[in-house]
Amino acid sequence: MFKKFGFDFSNVSGDLFGGITAGIVALPLALAFGLQSGLGAAAGLYGAIFISFFAALFGGTRTQISGPTAPMTAVSMVVIAGIVAAHNGDLSLALPAILTVFLLAGLFQIGFGLIRLGQYIKYIPYPVVSGFMTGIGVIILVTQALPLMGYYPKEDTSYVQEYVAEAEESILEKILREEADEGILVLEDFEETIKRSSEITPEAINKEAQALAGNDAAGVIGAIRCFLRAMLNVNWVDVTLAMLTIFIIYAFKYVTRAVPSTLVALLAVSLGAYFLLGDSYRTIGIIPKGFPEIRLDVFTKFSFMMVYPYIMTAASLAALGLIDSLLTSIVADNLTKTRHQPNQELIGQGIGNSIAALFGGIPGAGATIRTVVNIKSGGHSKLSGMISGILLLVVLLLLGPLAEKIPAAVLAGILVTVGIGVMDYKGLKHIRQAPVTEVLVMVLVLGLTVFVGLIEAVAVGLILSCILFMKHISDVVDVRTDQAAPLKEFKTEMPWIDEGDVANRYGDQIYIKHLDGPLFFGFASRFQEIVSNLPEMEVFVIRMDRVPYIDQSGVYSMDEAIQDLRKRGVKVVFTDVHGQPLDLLERLKIIPGLVSREDCFTDFNDCCIWLKGHLKDKPASPSASDE
Repeated sequence: MFKKFGFDFSNVSGDLFGGITAGIVALPLALAFGLQSGLGAAAGLYGAIFISFFAALFGGTRTQISGPTAPMTAVSMVVIAGIVAAHNGDLSLALPAILTVFLLAGLFQIGFGLIRLGQYIKYIPYPVVSGFMTGIGVIILVTQALPLMGYYPKEDTSYVQEYVAEAEESILEKILREEADEGILVLEDFEETIKRSSEITPEAINKEAQALAGNDAAGVIGAIRCFLRAMLNVNWVDVTLAMLTIFIIYAFKYVTRAVPSTLVALLAVSLGAYFLLGDSYRTIGIIPKGFPEIRLDVFTKFSFMMVYPYIMTAASLAALGLIDSLLTSIVADNLTKTRHQPNQELIGQGIGNSIAALFGGIPGAGATIRTVVNIKSGGHSKLSGMISGILLLVVLLLLGPLAEKIPAAVLAGILVTVGIGVMDYKGLKHIRQAPVTEVLVMVLVLGLTVFVGLIEAVAVGLILSCILFMKHISDVVDVRTDQAAPLKEFKTEMPWIDEGDVANRYGDQIYIKHLDGPLFFGFASRFQEIVSNLPEMEVFVIRMDRVPYIDQSGVYSMDEAIQDLRKRGVKVVFTDVHGQPLDLLERLKIIPGLVSREDCFTDFNDCCIWLKGHLKDKPASPSASDE
């Protein structure tokens, strides 16, 4: 019974070691991603605990380790910043809405799994994935430039001062909105407004100015805007700690790969800072004690109007989780020589993300590096992913006070290495050798990912890839199918091997139209153009031997072409219509609506027999065949 659900207790020791190792690798990353998201290191740890455990329990990839990932955190960071800005920079007020969006994203993922959307992940083109992953790496590197230098815009007094006037306007606008909601705003008498505005303290104005400064410094554009200011206000303690972290992560790999270098860097630099620097460095912040509390305010403070603006955001986050998780599942399959269940995996990821949101965790997905570490360490079943989550929970319950002492600069250094590692160097290395159109897609997706948005980048990349693919296929079909030219130009072209001397026997009384490849909307207009340029004839033979697929546009194009030929007194016949094309032509009434079943021949030999009887009294002349 247990094996039916993916449990295999025959390898408990391997799963135990794999899960513990993956959990150790996940710990520093979870803390770093939580800090990067804006919700704090604890939120990253909560996400890693619940997503790892429940995605493994209910998912469809036995060896997958899940938790916060670079792409999911990058999107979450944007979501959090936007919702916090909408709540006047107050994270505590914005948190219920933020977690509700994360909960909705998890529910969307469950829905994606139920409608079996996971099976389509294999159709995402490589240039889109390459540009997307490289863009994620750039986002991480740029956004971590400020904390790596120890610069935090909200603490820069001169920078915050620039937003004081705007802060006063923002507070006044908030007062007017509150009065309007209470029904006491009277345009002729601003007495209440004046009274309330007089109660605004310099502390409130400064807090609002800090929130506005933080919002403008968020994301890639904000980091670029503040970069020069950060260079002029470098905290050399933070820079030193971050650089030491980066150095150890890369250098320790040459010593041994048996112990994760990220963990070594986290412990070594954190302990060094604690004993040598005392309280003179910035820590990651407070990590709540004990088991995470369920956030009931997600339900008690829920309102449809609060969530409505973010429904598409939640759906986009869920779609990103779909891509992120299933790409990792494919990697796991290649390593273990197994096959994952994509739709079940989405359901598991959705359940994990939903539960994580209820406990205040950031969303995540299948994590490639952690999954590979698990497999290489002996993990073979779902137990390994669940053990990874349990280990992180033990760390939270027993080592939380110690984790609070970790320098923020250490996590910035870890994130820099993550940003460097997540880039697709294979795609970048071959940028000069790859087709120009694919390079264009990759560069466009990369740029949109960094400067516009991750979901917009993937959407545009997919659309452009589809258009270019259809153009390419259309050109291929066009080359393999005869061109629109006068009939006499086809006299010297080679007929298909089974046509024999048919062209010589009947001359310009017939035209044999060879279709070679799918007839879809990319080639539909070309088909009509070819037919419209044909000369006079008696019979138009459409050979469908090599047509594996026809879409609705192709059928309608054929419909118009046949009707045009019939108006010109030309008889149209089909040969070798089979499979999907025959099914669609029958359902849309082309057969027997426009072309009777008697005029649909099983093969070209049957058509030749019919031609012999139909054209037997016609004078022979040089043939017309397109290939």
